Amino acid sequence: MQLTAADWVVVLTYGAIVLAVGLFFARRAGKGTDEFFLAGRKLPWWLLGTSMVATTFSTDTPNLVTDMVRTGGVSSNWLWWAFVITGMCTVFFYAKLWRRSGALTDMAFYELRYSGAPAAFLRGFRALYLGVFFNVMIMATVTLAAIKIGGVLLGVGKYEVVLLAGTVTVLYSATSGLWGVVVTDLMLFVVAMVGSVAAAYYALIQPEVGGLTGLMSAPELQGKLSFLPDFTDWRTAAAVFIVPVAVQWWSTWYPGSEPGGGGYVAQRMLAARNEKEAMGATLWFNVAHYALRPWPWVLVGLASLLVYPSLESIQLAFPHLDPSIVRNDLAYPAMLVFLPHGLLGLVVASLAAAYMSTISTHLNWGASYVVDDFYRRFINDWEEDRHYVTAGRITTVGLIILAGMVSLWLENALQAFQILLQIGAGTGLVFLLRWFWWRINAWSEVAALLVSFSVALYFQFIHGALGLPALDASLQLVIGVAITTVGWVTVTLLTPPAAEETLRGFYKEIRPFGKGWRKRLSLGPQDPGPQAGGVAAGFLGWFLGLGAVYGALFGTGFILYGSLGTGMVCLVVAALAMAGIFRILPRVGMA
Repeated sequence: MQLTAADWVVVLTYGAIVLAVGLFFARRAGKGTDEFFLAGRKLPWWLLGTSMVATTFSTDTPNLVTDMVRTGGVSSNWLWWAFVITGMCTVFFYAKLWRRSGALTDMAFYELRYSGAPAAFLRGFRALYLGVFFNVMIMATVTLAAIKIGGVLLGVGKYEVVLLAGTVTVLYSATSGLWGVVVTDLMLFVVAMVGSVAAAYYALIQPEVGGLTGLMSAPELQGKLSFLPDFTDWRTAAAVFIVPVAVQWWSTWYPGSEPGGGGYVAQRMLAARNEKEAMGATLWFNVAHYALRPWPWVLVGLASLLVYPSLESIQLAFPHLDPSIVRNDLAYPAMLVFLPHGLLGLVVASLAAAYMSTISTHLNWGASYVVDDFYRRFINDWEEDRHYVTAGRITTVGLIILAGMVSLWLENALQAFQILLQIGAGTGLVFLLRWFWWRINAWSEVAALLVSFSVALYFQFIHGALGLPALDASLQLVIGVAITTVGWVTVTLLTPPAAEETLRGFYKEIRPFGKGWRKRLSLGPQDPGPQAGGVAAGFLGWFLGLGAVYGALFGTGFILYGSLGTGMVCLVVAALAMAGIFRILPRVGMA
């Protein structure tokens, strides 16, 4: 389906505005690495939080949700809904600690917390491992979604999409720095939300769907509408609910949902004006990400099952598409062809906005790792600051080239999602405990990374080659978590802790909770320690945060399903929980 002149006017206007913003902030970003990567640490909570939401509002996200809904029903979204637990934990326990550290990147944390050559090695290794490998995988997934959208809506091939989308985004990212990224993210979030709601509306009014009433009563969807899985089918229930809620949220490192915060979430917290703003940013991010955005995507996914009941029907509707990319996640862009012209242009602009907001953040974040935590730290540390800004811009170009190449190898969004979950399985617990358990050292994290990666490689390439029976992704994850946890705990107990001087410096700077620190460092009564009552307030805030998000999420869902009374009860619970959060935030924020 080709865009009309009206559609192109909308798309090009959006593109011109974004590029103008990038050029406007180019001079400011070029002043130094603190400006280029952290916007001078002067950003307010609402702008930072919206930027995080926009970053996770990627072109692959609606495709991924559609894939989940089509293959496992609405309840399969617990694979990512469970990360609310992680997010709220970050809000009430870790956001203020990250901002207090004063690091340029979360990789710099390693030489604040650990000591000697192991700390330096870990910083450099993780910088390349996350900044290049993990980062490229995420960007490749996003680019794969852009390929599918471009194939359906524009009729262009995958090479053209990779070249055009990558070139435009890298020009914008390499010039504007974090200031340009977060300012445009605000605009991108609004445009993307309008686009997703419009897509849901036009999906529902299709004759095959018959509105919300027709959707909810369709025989083909019975068994796919429930918010919870069928617990009589324990295999499915374990895969989509029990494992995510009981294990996945604390054990698995996944970009945007890192246990204890990390990656671009940590970058945003470090860019906040102060600790209070860092907490506010992560709170707004979790509310908007999990409570405001999912339902338009879910509705499109459900409607697509009535319009395109099989992969064959999608291929039949779009015969020009490469069969290798026709998977369930393609159903989302396939539903967009029903939009009227003009509005179609807005939706295409919203998807371009989603693409650019995610890719630009990952480029800026990944470049900060490569430049500040590897190149500047280990190769060249004597140049002026502007030199490293230039190096960051060159790195940005290299990362987008790698991402484009990997995107041509991937087939669907769920494939990449499961690969990344497995690679990070078992590492999350060490990231949660390293702030509070003094015994954890650099070798603990090295062991966690190497073991989890080795287990993921085994399941991906070796297990099947040995002729062994295939295992569910959830079982693979649990096995990976168990092996990795045993591995890093064993290494922790067999290796010495960080140097006493380093531990004292970390405690003095961060003031973490836990009597173990004071006992290990022989701190007497004269040490005030963390503010009394902060831990209890933090746990209460965590609990209320879950009530607020899940109450809003399911309250909206019940109303859409036609259960007005139940939906209103859930929304009241969400409102009361949010009121409670605002009352305890001052106590949680005390250091």
